[in-house]
Amino acid sequence: MTETTQTHRPPTPPGGATARSPEFRLALDALRGLRQDLFHDAFAYRPLPRRSVDGPVSRRLGGRARQYAAWTPHAVVVSAGLLAMLVGYESSRGENLSLFVGLLALAPVLLTLVRPVGAFWASLVATPVSGMFYGGWYEWPWPPGSFVAHLTVLTVVAVRTRPRTAAWMWVLTLVYGLFADAVLSAGYYDTNTGPMLILSAIILLFVAVLHVRREARQEVTAQQTVTEHERSRRTLLEERTTIARELHDVVAHHMSVVAIQAEAAPYRVENPPPELERAFATIRENAVAALTELRRVLGVVRAEDYEAPEAPQPTLVDLDALLANVRDAGLTVDKTVTGAVRELTQGVELSAYRIVQEALSNTLRHAPGATARVEIGYVLGGLGLRIVNGPPPHPALVKPSPGAGHGITGMRERVTMLNGEMTAGPTDEGGYEVTVFLPAATVSEGEA
Repeated sequence: MTETTQTHRPPTPPGGATARSPEFRLALDALRGLRQDLFHDAFAYRPLPRRSVDGPVSRRLGGRARQYAAWTPHAVVVSAGLLAMLVGYESSRGENLSLFVGLLALAPVLLTLVRPVGAFWASLVATPVSGMFYGGWYEWPWPPGSFVAHLTVLTVVAVRTRPRTAAWMWVLTLVYGLFADAVLSAGYYDTNTGPMLILSAIILLFVAVLHVRREARQEVTAQQTVTEHERSRRTLLEERTTIARELHDVVAHHMSVVAIQAEAAPYRVENPPPELERAFATIRENAVAALTELRRVLGVVRAEDYEAPEAPQPTLVDLDALLANVRDAGLTVDKTVTGAVRELTQGVELSAYRIVQEALSNTLRHAPGATARVEIGYVLGGLGLRIVNGPPPHPALVKPSPGAGHGITGMRERVTMLNGEMTAGPTDEGGYEVTVFLPAATVSEGEA
């Protein structure tokens, strides 16, 4: 009997390709990054943008000086290029070639203003060319002018690109330095590859830290914007939920009264006709059905732990108690009522009370120590409200409490629900004013 031994091999990937190791994939991704950062569109036209003039220093400058301040980055780069040109001019061998060597140091620096990645390659090419005309025997492979120019180019390109590009430029600088020391260093006594690598690494690391810090600040700012938007949206939803709960309580109360009165009405009339009994029965059935549907639809806005208040909802009759409370909190407030005082619908009374309450709360928070005035006007077809406060005293004993404006949002929601009008804004005296008009009918008119 013959025994056959089979060797189990790993399955072949789809398409017959050989599985690649993680190291190979990592190296492949690195080469792709090198190609994308330093080879793809290396000489693309990307002019250096002007500096923003909204900074704390730029805002203090005059009109023309502020315009010139926008070109500060360009002036710094040009100054560094002129310095490299001067160093290259002084270190060249012959007087006839001094200007040419200086231009070789200046050109890559100026190129960073319009083609940053291409400026790096131009600096690498100009360095050995400048070395051919260098008059010393110690600085190799970067002559003095090229040394200054290459450091400047690395710094500017790193600022204008991303940290990965800066890392690749440093690696290629290392490769060129090692190659020049090993192959092209005949006749030179010393090398400055080490100083170049150390200084460039320090500069590029500092620029990378600035990049990371700037990106982190941008992410924090974006997150704060999103958070503020979500907070405002949540506050708006909570305010709408509160209004829906109150609306549910008001409408449910009236529908319950309609159902009870419709059921009791036939017993108040002696020997009512059958048609009247059927009419009241229909009214009661419709009221009960509407009440059930109302509780089913609007009841979903109630939280699981929400309990309906046992006390009745406040109205304008309770406004004096509210004013007494805010006076106890230190706010001097006066109330003025004009027009024929009459009882309005419960929704209007409740919304008016809440608007006055929120406006006075804002005064306590944002203008501590100021005086306030509440004006209520009963006019034909509605109710007018005006809550105005003066400026806080100077110096104030209590600092204002910052807010996000959610109270104004809640007031607008209530006014919009009642098809009213509202304006809110600062006054000429330095205070704040809220003016509201709520269209409303009296209770008797509504019942009729």
